[in-house]
Amino acid sequence: MKLEEVINENKQNLTSTDMVIWKYILNHRNQIRRISIHELAKECCVSSTTIVRFAQKLGFDGFSDLKSSLKHEESLKDVNCQDIYKSLENFYSKTVSSLMKRNYDNASRLIHEANRVFIFASGYVQSNVVQELKRLFLYDSVLIYDICGRDEFYSILKHANKDDLFIIVSLSGESHLVTEFSLQLELKGIPLISITRLHENTLASRSTENLYVFSEQFQVNDESQLPFKTMSAYFLLVEIWYVNYRIYVKNQNIK
Repeated sequence: MKLEEVINENKQNLTSTDMVIWKYILNHRNQIRRISIHELAKECCVSSTTIVRFAQKLGFDGFSDLKSSLKHEESLKDVNCQDIYKSLENFYSKTVSSLMKRNYDNASRLIHEANRVFIFASGYVQSNVVQELKRLFLYDSVLIYDICGRDEFYSILKHANKDDLFIIVSLSGESHLVTEFSLQLELKGIPLISITRLHENTLASRSTENLYVFSEQFQVNDESQLPFKTMSAYFLLVEIWYVNYRIYVKNQNIK
């Protein structure tokens, strides 16, 4: 599990001091792999013991264990940008491997038990992902209703309850609408599944279940041109989740 994902899952247990440490690590990932615990404590104006406790809250044995996890993450990012096809192959392989290892049972349970399912896409690419998700689940007679904007969201929210399910697809998880919507759903105790990029974000922290995806960009030609950003992970995630859903429902019927 990536460190950003670990942070999101344990955010409710982290103090403001812990978040200061995390922000420093996030902004100095390369340096963190080489500095000592005493140097990090000095940079964050905390004690070494506080650093150890922070690491333990995330499930690590200590700071050395956290640093090893960071080194492993960085090694997975190393791609040969001289060969774009090889870089893409590496990215696709790692993405599929990671997505296949995830546990989607809770997300499948939420959609299976929901009385109604509503979905909101925060942008153009997200809308394409939503249409694919709707198409797949329609095979199993799961109707997913689009939310087209703020006014429609609040109109639906008036009559929504804990038996309903909302899904929000967002790249950053920080746009104004998705943070506003997620707060309202959290206040009403309505289940929410979010699909976002793998990084710390507000939407993920407020979700009942968050499905992460990896996004990567590649410099195909020279640096004067915009890099190519692959969004294939979103569609792979949706397909793998759907397959898990069918298996989940079958297992429930057997029971």
